[in-house]
Amino acid sequence: MGRLGRYLFPAGYYVYAGSALGGLAARIARHRRDEKRLHWHVDYLRARAEVVAAYASPGRQRRECALAQALAALPGARLPAARFGASDCRCLSHLVWLPSPPSPADLPPGFAAW
Repeated sequence: MGRLGRYLFPAGYYVYAGSALGGLAARIARHRRDEKRLHWHVDYLRARAEVVAAYASPGRQRRECALAQALAALPGARLPAARFGASDCRCLSHLVWLPSPPSPADLPPGFAAW
């Protein structure tokens, strides 16, 4: 995954918390596409994983840190790759592994299915 190196990801559900200020629809569409140049950390994971769902919180505030922290606090959650998607903040990771898919109730207020 670029400068992060190589990781072995166990089976399960992964939630990536990212931002797209000013281009949310285009960013989500890009992440859903299979064919693309590998640029962001999540692109490397997407090369081997499928998108099950996408949740968004439209607006001008960066909320990915709050989302990653809320998901990391769920029972059984793990952070499988240090600094994944978090190269521009102080978070441990923006990628959270969960043993089962999160429910909308697990997300901070303001997030909805996209």
